Amino acid sequence: MQPTRTCVGCRVAGSKSALVRLVRADDGVALDLTGRAPGRGAYVHRDRACIEAATAKGALARALRTGLGPDELGRLRKAIETGAL
Repeated sequence: MQPTRTCVGCRVAGSKSALVRLVRADDGVALDLTGRAPGRGAYVHRDRACIEAATAKGALARALRTGLGPDELGRLRKAIETGAL
């Protein structure tokens, strides 16, 4: 059985493999492609609507318990969509 996680954008639960994990580490927020990096994490679908909802409402910043500036949000949006940081 696959573990389930909830997308911070649309709030729909899905399999862990269907979502991408972002992690807050000492050096900032990064994409966690392994799903095992240490630090506070949040999950989001790679769907543009979910990404926009997560960043526009501030849900991603709340889930990671950190402030995210416009430049960093833009970088994260692009990384989520492309799968690379």
